Amino acid sequence: MKRYCQSLELVNDEEMIQKYVDAHAHVWPEVMAGQREVGILDMQIYRYMNKVFMICDTVDDFDWERDMARLASLPRQAEWEAYVAQFQECDPKSPSAEKWHLMDKIFQLEH
Repeated sequence: MKRYCQSLELVNDEEMIQKYVDAHAHVWPEVMAGQREVGILDMQIYRYMNKVFMICDTVDDFDWERDMARLASLPRQAEWEAYVAQFQECDPKSPSAEKWHLMDKIFQLEH
């Protein structure tokens, strides 16, 4: 399994943030199916104020650029990205790879 972590800033407005949270309580089935189809095993998003942090666990042979590009081409994915972009502090026309920022792991407590 591979793990990717990303961060993103939301529009700093509590009403907009709540709409973003609500959208993620009802992610469209086609979007979740597409994530699974490209090899995403689990995805979690956490929020602190107007910052969100995503943990994305994938299959071993997952290639971030290749598989995220494939995901972007699947049914309703572009529509979902356009919908949630209104809540994000970035250019709404930017692709997901320009909105979310991959993070480097700097520490791990070994088991």
